[in-house]
Amino acid sequence: MGRIPTRELSSYLLTGRLFSRDCTRLQRLPSRNICKQQFAAGESAQRRWNHTAPEPGQSTTQPPPGQPAPHLRKILKDQAKAAKAQAKGKKKRSSADNQTVPGWELTVGIEIHAQLNTDRKLFSPAPLASTEDNTRAPAPNSLVAPFDLAIPGTQPLFQTATLVPAIRAAVALNCAVQPVSRFDRKHYFHWDQPSGYQITQYYAPLARDGYVELRARDGIATQDVPAADGEPLRIRVKQVQMEQDTAKTLARPDGVHWLDFNRCGAPLVEIISEPDIHHPATAAAFVRKVQMLLGAADACVVGMEKGGLRADVNVSVRRVEDGKTSSAKLGQRTEIKNLFSFKAVEDAIIAERDRQIKLLDEGGVVQGETRGWSLGSTETRRLRGKEGEVDYRYMPDPDLSPVLVDQDVVDHLKSTMGVMPDQELDDLVSSYGLSEKDAMSLMLLEDGGRLQFYYKTVDALEQKLQSQGDTTKVTADNLLQARILTANWILHVLGSLTSDNNHRDRAAAGLSERDLGVTSEGDAFISADDLADILFFLHTSRIRQGTAKDLLFAMFNEVMPEEYIGVPGGIERYITDNDLWFAELSPEEYSELAESVLDEEEHVLKEFMGARYPQGKLMFLVGMMMKSGARERIDPATAQNVMRDVVARRLATLK
Repeated sequence: MGRIPTRELSSYLLTGRLFSRDCTRLQRLPSRNICKQQFAAGESAQRRWNHTAPEPGQSTTQPPPGQPAPHLRKILKDQAKAAKAQAKGKKKRSSADNQTVPGWELTVGIEIHAQLNTDRKLFSPAPLASTEDNTRAPAPNSLVAPFDLAIPGTQPLFQTATLVPAIRAAVALNCAVQPVSRFDRKHYFHWDQPSGYQITQYYAPLARDGYVELRARDGIATQDVPAADGEPLRIRVKQVQMEQDTAKTLARPDGVHWLDFNRCGAPLVEIISEPDIHHPATAAAFVRKVQMLLGAADACVVGMEKGGLRADVNVSVRRVEDGKTSSAKLGQRTEIKNLFSFKAVEDAIIAERDRQIKLLDEGGVVQGETRGWSLGSTETRRLRGKEGEVDYRYMPDPDLSPVLVDQDVVDHLKSTMGVMPDQELDDLVSSYGLSEKDAMSLMLLEDGGRLQFYYKTVDALEQKLQSQGDTTKVTADNLLQARILTANWILHVLGSLTSDNNHRDRAAAGLSERDLGVTSEGDAFISADDLADILFFLHTSRIRQGTAKDLLFAMFNEVMPEEYIGVPGGIERYITDNDLWFAELSPEEYSELAESVLDEEEHVLKEFMGARYPQGKLMFLVGMMMKSGARERIDPATAQNVMRDVVARRLATLK
């Protein structure tokens, strides 16, 4: 087949027109469909319809009389919608079912690239962009030194300040920091690496022989969960090495690529695991745990959500019986590059595992190659053949001297490490009364910023409780309930502020979307002190839960005047000015309301005459009380007790 002219190819791809007699698709069609003599001038649309490739086993369909023939793009779009609708009807396998394939063993190794928490690049004095202020991104190519651009004559100058967070990362991963490490050049040619090589540590890395411990609460696969009295799952870390980051590529729709060298030369640590992982969920849990460890060590404070951490996974499969032999080798591995979320790690491994198994079942051979993954995809795609050690031409960097680390430095950094995630999670469960799930969520959200916001709010709330008049009510149980209440609000109620419904409400009011604004230090658009005020009045029953939520939404949606926000006593003044205090009904009013509800729902009484007490019917009547009376003046627990007594009195008169 000859070369198709660009104009003709564009016409086919964009509008569905197909005119070339040399096209293989047209050659397969009956000759009557490509004879121009059979088409009148007004039948060009009909001809394009006939030239649309039908599905296998289907005949070419004619358009309805009197209607224009659809373009090829619309036909393909409709087919995709139909396939999607059909897929929705199929029962999806649960996450647990996706972890194993009978008869096959999966092996995964992971390489994690994390940006170090420093102000300077690795080998130049150029500053790095702030990790906190995402609203003020620096101008492209404004944070660049001559060495970052590989200007001839420039040489690397190792920034020793980058060594401290790198050592902290190694210690957090239980690695042995090497007294001597060296930098090497990894050669490859790409536009994001102007020097033609990356400076890394291949032969003599910063640290070796570490491990990460995983438990059920970390989200590992059920097959990896140890027994109740067993040791946690341990994933070995082969080495931790320092290296440069590359420039950022910005692709334009017209095929032109722009380069931003602000990121070029940023200091990274590459964490290489041993191939100890055999389930996709455990791989995602490993990456999540590493991110938590690096954040707790103050080594890397920007997580996957903001692009500060990415993972490459190496995937191989082999038959179970092949792994039982003494000389068993792992299957041919492929590498999936640049995964930027925990879900992407798990989904990409599942897709590549299934692809390799299908290929081997069909008698094919897995090729060593680099593959890519797109969010929402169901299969990986080939990027290039896998480069080997020889292709990169590793060699020691002659411009950089060895890095010497004294053991006293390592011991000092180890002694000044913060609380590690496992210890902190245990403390949240035992001392703060939280569930493991809620504690883990607080630690993960906003790279740990939500947890710092929680601590600030709890401290402010407990201070208010202890400073109230009657200190005898401030018991250990009372404080524990306050801590649980705070966690529930920070996780769930605050989360509803950024829901789609609230975004629509903001849009209707002419306001743009906004997030919670939580920083790694625990600051947010709604201050911890203001939230503590709301929770204090709620916890002490001075306002109802509905009122508390209304106050929160009023602050977030900019309904509450600024004079009440962020000032001592502001929330209390707003409640007073708007008459929002909880004034509970008197016992007589409760009883009168319950009687009136039961008069209207008297047919429900017969449900209470059976042997089993109908708690659901009782709650139905309580709900009617809440609807019938002044909701802001009714306590649900009191209403339930009153309704139970009224029902008992009515039943006594019927006997």
